[in-house]
Amino acid sequence: MMRFASVTDRLAGLGSDKWAVHIRAREMKRAGHDIIELTIGEPDIPTPVDMIDVADKAMRAGRTGYSNGRGEPAVLAALSAKYTARTGRQIDPENIMCFPGTQTALSLVMLGLAEEGDEIITGDPLYATYDGVVRATGATRVSVPLRPEKGFRMQAVDLEKVITPKSRVLLLNTPHNPTGAVLSAQEVAEIGEVCRKHNLWIVSDEVYELLIFDGKFTSPLDRAELAERTIAVASISKSHAAPGFRSGWCVAPKEFTRRLLPLSESMLFGVQPFIADMTAYALGQPSEAAATMRASFLRRAQKISQRLDGVAGIISKVPQAGMFILADIRATGLSGNDFAMRLLEEEFVAVMPGESFGENLSGYLRLSLSVADDKIDAACAGIVRLASRLQQRKSA
Repeated sequence: MMRFASVTDRLAGLGSDKWAVHIRAREMKRAGHDIIELTIGEPDIPTPVDMIDVADKAMRAGRTGYSNGRGEPAVLAALSAKYTARTGRQIDPENIMCFPGTQTALSLVMLGLAEEGDEIITGDPLYATYDGVVRATGATRVSVPLRPEKGFRMQAVDLEKVITPKSRVLLLNTPHNPTGAVLSAQEVAEIGEVCRKHNLWIVSDEVYELLIFDGKFTSPLDRAELAERTIAVASISKSHAAPGFRSGWCVAPKEFTRRLLPLSESMLFGVQPFIADMTAYALGQPSEAAATMRASFLRRAQKISQRLDGVAGIISKVPQAGMFILADIRATGLSGNDFAMRLLEEEFVAVMPGESFGENLSGYLRLSLSVADDKIDAACAGIVRLASRLQQRKSA
Protein backbone atom coordinates (compact mmCIF):
# COMPACT_ATOMS: atom_id res chain seq x y z
CA MET A 1 0.00 0.00 0.00
CA MET A 2 1.33 3.41 -0.89
CA ARG A 3 2.08 5.80 1.96
CA PHE A 4 1.01 9.43 2.30
CA ALA A 5 2.30 12.32 4.35
CA SER A 6 0.62 12.78 7.72
CA VAL A 7 -0.62 16.24 6.71
CA THR A 8 -3.19 14.55 4.45
CA ASP A 9 -4.60 12.74 7.49
CA ARG A 10 -4.62 15.91 9.58
CA LEU A 11 -6.65 17.74 6.94
CA ALA A 12 -9.08 14.89 6.21
CA GLY A 13 -12.67 15.98 6.69
CA LEU A 14 -11.89 19.67 6.36
CA GLY A 15 -12.10 21.95 3.35
CA SER A 16 -15.12 21.24 1.18
CA ASP A 17 -16.78 19.01 3.80
CA LYS A 18 -17.82 22.12 5.74
CA TRP A 19 -19.54 23.48 2.65
CA ALA A 20 -21.87 20.51 2.11
CA VAL A 21 -25.01 22.67 1.97
CA HIS A 22 -23.41 25.03 -0.55
CA ILE A 23 -22.23 22.13 -2.70
CA ARG A 24 -25.68 20.52 -2.59
CA ALA A 25 -27.23 23.86 -3.55
CA ARG A 26 -25.00 24.06 -6.61
CA GLU A 27 -26.00 20.52 -7.59
CA MET A 28 -29.68 21.42 -7.31
CA LYS A 29 -29.08 24.57 -9.34
CA ARG A 30 -27.49 22.56 -12.14
CA ALA A 31 -30.52 20.28 -12.04
CA GLY A 32 -32.76 23.24 -12.81
CA HIS A 33 -33.95 24.40 -9.38
CA ASP A 34 -34.14 28.13 -8.69
CA ILE A 35 -31.91 28.37 -5.61
CA ILE A 36 -31.35 31.50 -3.53
CA GLU A 37 -27.73 31.32 -2.37
CA LEU A 38 -26.79 33.04 0.87
CA THR A 39 -23.78 30.82 1.52
CA ILE A 40 -20.51 32.35 0.38
CA GLY A 41 -19.14 35.82 1.03
CA GLU A 42 -18.39 37.09 -2.43
CA PRO A 43 -18.90 40.78 -3.28
CA ASP A 44 -21.98 41.27 -5.43
CA ILE A 45 -20.58 44.27 -7.25
CA PRO A 46 -18.05 43.97 -10.09
CA THR A 47 -14.39 44.75 -9.62
CA PRO A 48 -14.05 48.50 -10.34
CA VAL A 49 -13.41 49.20 -14.01
CA ASP A 50 -10.47 51.50 -13.30
CA MET A 51 -8.70 48.68 -11.45
CA ILE A 52 -9.29 46.28 -14.34
CA ASP A 53 -8.00 48.92 -16.74
CA VAL A 54 -4.76 49.17 -14.77
CA ALA A 55 -4.30 45.40 -14.88
CA ASP A 56 -5.12 45.32 -18.59
CA LYS A 57 -2.63 48.08 -19.43
CA ALA A 58 0.01 46.38 -17.32
CA MET A 59 -0.46 43.09 -19.16
CA ARG A 60 -0.34 44.81 -22.54
CA ALA A 61 2.83 46.59 -21.42
CA GLY A 62 4.50 43.25 -20.79
CA ARG A 63 4.01 42.97 -17.02
CA THR A 64 3.42 39.23 -17.35
CA GLY A 65 6.81 37.84 -16.37
CA TYR A 66 8.19 36.44 -13.15
CA SER A 67 8.14 38.49 -9.99
CA ASN A 68 10.23 38.05 -6.84
CA GLY A 69 9.50 36.31 -3.56
CA ARG A 70 8.59 39.40 -1.53
CA GLY A 71 6.50 41.53 -3.88
CA GLU A 72 6.74 44.08 -6.67
CA PRO A 73 8.30 47.44 -5.66
CA ALA A 74 5.17 49.47 -6.44
CA VAL A 75 2.83 47.41 -4.28
CA LEU A 76 5.37 47.19 -1.46
CA ALA A 77 5.63 50.98 -1.54
CA ALA A 78 1.84 51.34 -1.48
CA LEU A 79 1.52 48.96 1.46
CA SER A 80 4.39 50.70 3.25
CA ALA A 81 2.55 54.01 2.89
CA LYS A 82 -0.79 52.53 4.02
CA TYR A 83 0.54 50.92 7.19
CA THR A 84 2.94 53.72 8.06
CA ALA A 85 0.00 56.12 8.01
CA ARG A 86 -2.26 53.72 9.92
CA THR A 87 0.18 52.78 12.67
CA GLY A 88 2.05 56.06 13.03
CA ARG A 89 5.31 54.08 12.80
CA GLN A 90 7.59 53.55 9.84
CA ILE A 91 6.61 50.33 8.07
CA ASP A 92 9.23 49.47 5.47
CA PRO A 93 8.98 47.15 2.44
CA GLU A 94 11.12 44.72 4.46
CA ASN A 95 8.18 44.41 6.89
CA ILE A 96 5.90 43.23 4.08
CA MET A 97 5.38 40.12 1.96
CA CYS A 98 2.84 39.68 -0.84
CA PHE A 99 0.82 36.52 -1.46
CA PRO A 100 -2.08 35.25 -3.61
CA GLY A 101 -4.80 36.30 -1.16
CA THR A 102 -5.29 36.23 2.60
CA GLN A 103 -5.74 32.46 2.73
CA THR A 104 -2.25 31.85 1.35
CA ALA A 105 -0.85 34.51 3.67
CA LEU A 106 -2.41 32.82 6.69
CA SER A 107 -1.18 29.38 5.67
CA LEU A 108 2.43 30.41 5.12
CA VAL A 109 2.55 32.65 8.19
CA MET A 110 1.33 29.81 10.38
CA LEU A 111 3.87 27.42 8.89
CA GLY A 112 6.51 29.95 9.90
CA LEU A 113 5.32 30.11 13.50
CA ALA A 114 4.11 26.73 14.72
CA GLU A 115 4.73 23.02 14.39
CA GLU A 116 3.86 19.68 15.95
CA GLY A 117 3.60 19.93 19.72
CA ASP A 118 2.57 23.60 19.66
CA GLU A 119 -0.87 25.08 20.26
CA ILE A 120 -2.53 27.79 18.18
CA ILE A 121 -5.40 29.62 19.86
CA THR A 122 -8.45 30.80 17.94
CA GLY A 123 -11.85 32.09 18.85
CA ASP A 124 -14.91 29.86 18.52
CA PRO A 125 -16.85 30.70 16.33
CA LEU A 126 -14.14 30.92 13.70
CA TYR A 127 -13.81 31.16 9.94
CA ALA A 128 -14.23 27.73 8.38
CA THR A 129 -10.69 27.43 6.95
CA TYR A 130 -8.86 28.17 10.21
CA ASP A 131 -8.97 24.52 11.26
CA GLY A 132 -7.07 23.54 8.14
CA VAL A 133 -4.58 26.39 8.49
CA VAL A 134 -3.76 25.21 12.01
CA ARG A 135 -3.72 21.47 11.37
CA ALA A 136 -1.45 21.83 8.34
CA THR A 137 1.33 23.02 10.68
CA GLY A 138 0.99 19.95 12.91
CA ALA A 139 -0.04 22.16 15.81
CA THR A 140 -3.22 21.72 17.84
CA ARG A 141 -6.01 24.28 17.74
CA VAL A 142 -7.29 25.48 21.12
CA SER A 143 -10.56 27.42 21.32
CA VAL A 144 -11.52 30.54 23.23
CA PRO A 145 -15.31 30.74 23.51
CA LEU A 146 -16.67 33.93 21.94
CA ARG A 147 -19.74 34.58 24.05
CA PRO A 148 -22.98 35.95 22.57
CA GLU A 149 -23.54 38.10 25.65
CA LYS A 150 -20.23 39.84 24.84
CA GLY A 151 -21.22 40.34 21.22
CA PHE A 152 -18.93 37.44 20.18
CA ARG A 153 -15.90 39.64 20.93
CA MET A 154 -12.93 37.81 22.44
CA GLN A 155 -12.30 38.65 26.09
CA ALA A 156 -8.82 38.67 27.61
CA VAL A 157 -10.00 36.76 30.68
CA ASP A 158 -11.30 33.94 28.48
CA LEU A 159 -8.08 33.90 26.46
CA GLU A 160 -5.89 33.56 29.53
CA LYS A 161 -7.85 30.53 30.73
CA VAL A 162 -6.83 28.40 27.73
CA ILE A 163 -3.11 29.29 27.58
CA THR A 164 -0.65 26.50 28.36
CA PRO A 165 3.14 26.15 28.09
CA LYS A 166 2.54 24.83 24.55
CA SER A 167 0.72 27.98 23.37
CA ARG A 168 2.57 29.79 20.59
CA VAL A 169 0.12 31.83 18.52
CA LEU A 170 -3.19 33.65 18.88
CA LEU A 171 -5.06 33.83 15.58
CA LEU A 172 -7.24 36.90 15.96
CA ASN A 173 -9.92 38.01 13.50
CA THR A 174 -11.40 41.51 13.65
CA PRO A 175 -13.80 42.39 12.11
CA HIS A 176 -14.88 38.82 12.67
CA ASN A 177 -16.22 36.23 10.27
CA PRO A 178 -18.84 34.81 10.77
CA THR A 179 -20.23 37.01 13.58
CA GLY A 180 -19.36 40.52 12.35
CA ALA A 181 -17.94 41.44 15.77
CA VAL A 182 -15.43 44.32 15.97
CA LEU A 183 -12.96 44.41 18.86
CA SER A 184 -12.73 47.70 20.72
CA ALA A 185 -9.41 49.43 21.39
CA GLN A 186 -9.64 48.41 25.04
CA GLU A 187 -10.32 44.76 24.18
CA VAL A 188 -7.35 44.71 21.78
CA ALA A 189 -5.11 46.26 24.44
CA GLU A 190 -6.22 43.72 27.07
CA ILE A 191 -5.79 40.77 24.69
CA GLY A 192 -2.39 42.12 23.67
CA GLU A 193 -1.30 42.36 27.29
CA VAL A 194 -2.15 38.68 27.82
CA CYS A 195 -0.13 37.79 24.73
CA ARG A 196 2.84 39.84 26.01
CA LYS A 197 2.61 38.16 29.40
CA HIS A 198 2.72 34.68 27.85
CA ASN A 199 5.02 35.54 24.92
CA LEU A 200 2.50 34.67 22.20
CA TRP A 201 2.57 35.73 18.58
CA ILE A 202 -0.58 37.50 17.37
CA VAL A 203 -1.71 36.83 13.81
CA SER A 204 -4.41 39.37 13.00
CA ASP A 205 -6.75 38.60 10.08
CA GLU A 206 -7.98 42.03 9.00
CA VAL A 207 -9.60 41.34 5.64
CA TYR A 208 -12.85 43.11 6.65
CA GLU A 209 -11.12 46.28 7.87
CA LEU A 210 -13.07 48.56 5.50
CA LEU A 211 -16.50 46.94 6.01
CA ILE A 212 -17.42 48.24 9.47
CA PHE A 213 -20.95 49.54 10.16
CA ASP A 214 -20.71 50.20 13.90
CA GLY A 215 -17.47 50.89 15.74
CA LYS A 216 -13.92 51.75 14.83
CA PHE A 217 -11.28 49.42 13.44
CA THR A 218 -8.48 48.66 15.88
CA SER A 219 -5.52 46.36 15.22
CA PRO A 220 -2.83 45.02 17.54
CA LEU A 221 -0.39 46.00 14.79
CA ASP A 222 -1.21 49.64 15.49
CA ARG A 223 -0.04 49.39 19.10
CA ALA A 224 3.71 49.99 19.42
CA GLU A 225 4.04 47.67 22.42
CA LEU A 226 2.67 44.77 20.33
CA ALA A 227 4.58 45.43 17.10
CA GLU A 228 7.33 42.89 17.78
CA ARG A 229 4.83 40.03 18.09
CA THR A 230 2.07 40.99 15.63
CA ILE A 231 1.60 39.84 12.04
CA ALA A 232 -1.33 41.39 10.16
CA VAL A 233 -2.78 39.74 7.06
CA ALA A 234 -5.25 41.22 4.58
CA SER A 235 -6.09 41.49 0.88
CA ILE A 236 -8.10 43.43 -1.70
CA SER A 237 -10.62 40.59 -2.09
CA LYS A 238 -13.32 42.10 0.11
CA SER A 239 -12.24 45.74 0.43
CA HIS A 240 -12.01 46.31 -3.33
CA ALA A 241 -14.45 43.66 -4.64
CA ALA A 242 -11.62 41.74 -6.28
CA PRO A 243 -11.64 38.19 -4.84
CA GLY A 244 -10.62 36.44 -8.05
CA PHE A 245 -7.43 38.44 -8.44
CA ARG A 246 -5.95 36.77 -5.33
CA SER A 247 -3.87 39.66 -4.02
CA GLY A 248 -2.97 39.65 -0.32
CA TRP A 249 -0.10 40.36 2.05
CA CYS A 250 1.29 40.20 5.55
CA VAL A 251 2.89 42.96 7.61
CA ALA A 252 5.31 41.68 10.23
CA PRO A 253 8.61 42.22 12.04
CA LYS A 254 11.53 42.24 9.61
CA GLU A 255 13.15 39.21 11.21
CA PHE A 256 9.98 37.20 10.63
CA THR A 257 9.69 38.14 6.93
CA ARG A 258 13.39 37.38 6.46
CA ARG A 259 12.86 33.88 7.86
CA LEU A 260 9.58 33.31 6.01
CA LEU A 261 10.87 34.41 2.61
CA PRO A 262 12.66 31.12 1.71
CA LEU A 263 9.53 29.15 2.66
CA SER A 264 7.35 31.40 0.52
CA GLU A 265 9.80 31.23 -2.38
CA SER A 266 9.85 27.44 -2.25
CA MET A 267 6.09 27.42 -2.77
CA LEU A 268 5.17 30.54 -4.75
CA PHE A 269 8.06 32.70 -5.85
CA GLY A 270 5.99 35.80 -6.26
CA VAL A 271 2.63 37.05 -7.50
CA GLN A 272 1.71 38.30 -10.95
CA PRO A 273 3.24 41.74 -11.70
CA PHE A 274 0.11 43.03 -13.46
CA ILE A 275 -2.00 42.17 -10.39
CA ALA A 276 0.59 43.86 -8.18
CA ASP A 277 0.27 47.01 -10.31
CA MET A 278 -3.50 46.93 -9.95
CA THR A 279 -3.19 46.44 -6.19
CA ALA A 280 -0.76 49.34 -5.84
CA TYR A 281 -3.20 51.55 -7.74
CA ALA A 282 -6.16 50.42 -5.60
CA LEU A 283 -4.34 51.04 -2.33
CA GLY A 284 -3.42 54.56 -3.37
CA GLN A 285 -6.97 55.91 -3.04
CA PRO A 286 -10.13 55.44 -0.98
CA SER A 287 -12.13 52.36 -1.94
CA GLU A 288 -15.46 53.37 -3.48
CA ALA A 289 -16.31 49.68 -3.69
CA ALA A 290 -16.00 49.34 0.09
CA ALA A 291 -18.25 52.35 0.65
CA THR A 292 -20.88 50.90 -1.71
CA MET A 293 -20.76 47.49 -0.05
CA ARG A 294 -20.91 48.92 3.47
CA ALA A 295 -24.14 50.72 2.62
CA SER A 296 -25.80 47.76 0.90
CA PHE A 297 -24.66 45.16 3.46
CA LEU A 298 -25.91 47.26 6.37
CA ARG A 299 -29.26 47.83 4.67
CA ARG A 300 -29.66 44.12 4.01
CA ALA A 301 -28.61 43.18 7.54
CA GLN A 302 -31.24 45.56 8.91
CA LYS A 303 -33.82 44.08 6.54
CA ILE A 304 -33.04 40.51 7.63
CA SER A 305 -33.09 41.42 11.32
CA GLN A 306 -36.44 43.16 10.90
CA ARG A 307 -37.89 40.16 9.07
CA LEU A 308 -36.50 37.39 11.29
CA ASP A 309 -35.78 38.65 14.80
CA GLY A 310 -38.48 37.50 17.19
CA VAL A 311 -40.34 35.44 14.59
CA ALA A 312 -40.90 31.77 15.48
CA GLY A 313 -38.28 32.06 18.21
CA ILE A 314 -35.50 33.24 15.85
CA ILE A 315 -32.94 35.74 17.15
CA SER A 316 -31.11 37.81 14.53
CA LYS A 317 -29.31 41.06 15.37
CA VAL A 318 -27.53 43.47 13.03
CA PRO A 319 -23.75 42.78 13.11
CA GLN A 320 -21.07 45.42 13.59
CA ALA A 321 -19.29 44.66 10.32
CA GLY A 322 -18.70 42.31 7.42
CA MET A 323 -20.88 40.62 4.84
CA PHE A 324 -22.84 38.14 6.98
CA ILE A 325 -25.57 38.07 9.59
CA LEU A 326 -26.32 35.30 12.07
CA ALA A 327 -29.71 33.80 12.87
CA ASP A 328 -30.13 31.82 16.11
CA ILE A 329 -32.64 29.10 15.26
CA ARG A 330 -32.15 26.91 18.36
CA ALA A 331 -35.78 27.49 19.36
CA THR A 332 -36.84 25.36 16.38
CA GLY A 333 -35.25 22.31 17.99
CA LEU A 334 -33.03 21.63 14.98
CA SER A 335 -29.29 21.93 14.59
CA GLY A 336 -27.95 24.47 12.15
CA ASN A 337 -26.97 21.61 9.83
CA ASP A 338 -30.43 20.05 9.85
CA PHE A 339 -32.26 23.35 9.49
CA ALA A 340 -30.01 24.49 6.64
CA MET A 341 -30.46 21.25 4.72
CA ARG A 342 -34.22 21.27 5.19
CA LEU A 343 -34.33 24.93 4.18
CA LEU A 344 -32.55 24.04 0.97
CA GLU A 345 -34.66 21.00 0.14
CA GLU A 346 -38.03 22.48 1.14
CA GLU A 347 -37.66 26.21 0.43
CA PHE A 348 -34.76 26.25 -2.07
CA VAL A 349 -32.79 28.68 0.10
CA ALA A 350 -29.10 27.93 0.77
CA VAL A 351 -27.44 29.23 3.94
CA MET A 352 -24.43 28.09 5.93
CA PRO A 353 -25.03 26.11 9.13
CA GLY A 354 -23.35 27.58 12.18
CA GLU A 355 -21.64 24.27 12.92
CA SER A 356 -19.33 24.92 9.96
CA PHE A 357 -17.82 27.72 12.07
CA GLY A 358 -17.32 25.98 15.40
CA GLU A 359 -19.17 24.40 18.30
CA ASN A 360 -20.26 27.75 19.71
CA LEU A 361 -22.46 28.38 16.66
CA SER A 362 -24.36 25.11 16.92
CA GLY A 363 -27.98 25.93 16.23
CA TYR A 364 -27.20 29.07 14.23
CA LEU A 365 -27.28 29.99 10.55
CA ARG A 366 -24.91 32.33 8.71
CA LEU A 367 -26.55 34.32 5.92
CA SER A 368 -24.56 36.18 3.29
CA LEU A 369 -25.46 39.82 2.69
CA SER A 370 -23.97 39.85 -0.80
CA VAL A 371 -27.18 39.06 -2.68
CA ALA A 372 -29.83 41.36 -4.14
CA ASP A 373 -32.54 42.79 -1.89
CA ASP A 374 -35.37 40.91 -3.59
CA LYS A 375 -33.59 37.62 -2.98
CA ILE A 376 -33.04 38.63 0.65
CA ASP A 377 -36.80 39.14 0.97
CA ALA A 378 -37.56 35.76 -0.61
CA ALA A 379 -34.97 33.98 1.54
CA CYS A 380 -36.36 35.50 4.74
CA ALA A 381 -39.85 34.38 3.76
CA GLY A 382 -38.58 30.82 3.27
CA ILE A 383 -36.81 30.82 6.64
CA VAL A 384 -39.95 32.10 8.38
CA ARG A 385 -42.12 29.46 6.70
CA LEU A 386 -39.85 26.61 7.77
CA ALA A 387 -39.38 27.94 11.30
CA SER A 388 -43.14 28.43 11.68
CA ARG A 389 -43.85 24.88 10.50
CA LEU A 390 -41.37 23.53 13.01
CA GLN A 391 -42.85 25.65 15.79
CA GLN A 392 -46.36 24.42 14.97
CA ARG A 393 -45.23 20.80 15.10
CA LYS A 394 -43.55 21.36 18.45
CA SER A 395 -46.74 22.91 19.80
CA ALA A 396 -48.83 20.02 18.46
